[in-house]
Amino acid sequence: MNVLATGGAGYIGSHAVLRLLRDGHHVVVVDNLFRGHRAAIDAVAKAAGEGAKGRFGFVQGEISDSGLVRKVMRDNAVDTVMHFAALTYVGESVNQPLQYYRTNTAGALSLIESAEACGVQRFVFSSTAATYGEPPADKVPIQETLAPAPINPYGASKLMVERLLSDFNTAQKAAGKPFAYACLRYFNVAGCDRSGALGEHHEPETHLVPIILQCLLGLRPQAENTLSIFGDDYPTPDGTCVRDYVHVEDLVDAHVTVMNALKPGDGRIYNLGIGNGLSVKQIVQSVERVTGMKVKTKIGPRRAGDPATLYADPGKIAREIGWKAKITNVDEIVASAWAWFKANPKGYAK
Repeated sequence: MNVLATGGAGYIGSHAVLRLLRDGHHVVVVDNLFRGHRAAIDAVAKAAGEGAKGRFGFVQGEISDSGLVRKVMRDNAVDTVMHFAALTYVGESVNQPLQYYRTNTAGALSLIESAEACGVQRFVFSSTAATYGEPPADKVPIQETLAPAPINPYGASKLMVERLLSDFNTAQKAAGKPFAYACLRYFNVAGCDRSGALGEHHEPETHLVPIILQCLLGLRPQAENTLSIFGDDYPTPDGTCVRDYVHVEDLVDAHVTVMNALKPGDGRIYNLGIGNGLSVKQIVQSVERVTGMKVKTKIGPRRAGDPATLYADPGKIAREIGWKAKITNVDEIVASAWAWFKANPKGYAK
């Protein structure tokens, strides 16, 4: 297939691009490099090797620049879009909601319009479990039938894109035009490419595993590189929040599996997780086992909007297209991240 990967210089996008190239697809990335890294693009090209030459391109630009995007689509005969480009910080979305709706929702609208103009047939959208908001405890593990109820602009901006795709698909079917889409609701993505080619680098960093590893490497701004645990009085086995951690390679495998399964007229929504949860303290313990180092921690107050327990029921995607996470041992997930961080303590920064 000929795939346009928006946000392909980011954490998940770069891993997806490498997988697509390894599978023999043609891939062109459009990324504005606001939070992505040109070094990640270079790392993808290096890891993909000589066999990917002529099948991989990169264009720096905005997905809302319809002239640019349509030229890229036509020049590369794009038939599939994997849309990763987005702003993803919950707290920032509360403080800057218009920027999130402009980038995430309006940006996706422009991209969908470009896809229509260029005859793109498949659209795989990077959504989020934040669309569910704060589900009641009796609704966990979370199924796709749970009514979305986002509690922040980030989750709302993504849910709006899901609705855009649904309505557009309905219209395309009525017009007899081939189109199919999937919305993939991520839970907590973790780990790095196990070959060591690609990693995780956010500025600022908000993901638990890299924060802990940065503490061990002396790279955090907190006093004495101590991990702050936000609350230890939740109704969970050890009092800390429980989340569903899915390895980035499994997440990418889900994208490829869905892409290959889409048929004209399809509109699919799937949870992506492993189907059980791990607490903050369990992640800390895993890091200590993998690294052989002690993690300094301190207990702070709860953060507003942090549910005690969130994890997926991934049964729907397993039943319908046969995808299941393969890397379910937390130590293996952590080890893949640790290997990359040890080799690249400054991430993609020079």
